[in-house]
Amino acid sequence: MNKISDTKLVHSYINGDENAIAVLLNRHKDKVYSYIYFKLNDKELSEDIFQDTFIKIITTLKENRYNDEGKFINWCLRIAHNMVIDHFRRQSKTQFISETSFENEEYSIWDFISSPEECIEDKFVNEQIENDLKTILYLLPTDQQEIINLRIFRGYSFKEISEETGISINTALGRMRYALMNLRKIIKENNIILS
Repeated sequence: MNKISDTKLVHSYINGDENAIAVLLNRHKDKVYSYIYFKLNDKELSEDIFQDTFIKIITTLKENRYNDEGKFINWCLRIAHNMVIDHFRRQSKTQFISETSFENEEYSIWDFISSPEECIEDKFVNEQIENDLKTILYLLPTDQQEIINLRIFRGYSFKEISEETGISINTALGRMRYALMNLRKIIKENNIILS
């Protein structure tokens, strides 16, 4: 069974062969654990996250949510990466500020700012949040992407956005509002965690 490809083992496991998962886990455990340990440099914590990672892998396979488009090990490492990020997010201290002046909005998804004593974990988490947000921005209409890019990533004021794009300040505010509403909807529908 050790010579069978990962893809065939995954399909065997999904179809009820419990031995297949044991072979897969045995085959990839060292690489996954090494990846986690490299990120955390803490043996006990690495072991906990390693176990959580394989529970997540098994659960995802059992629920038939595995997408067989790439290599199985890369998928496992992505799950491990997400588990490490989740750990840092739980540990990090974030504070919220209001992005917009709309009274009915408790906070914006862009409200993550670092504490003054930003440590490596905070920086890592904040970079990952920014990358995740940039990725989901492509799901927005182009005019909303432009407003988000100018306001959040380039730091323009709404007056500067108005001058840069040739639209009124009210139109810029409206587009920002719709962009934030659409992003919240995307985040909710896809169970994306940004904090």
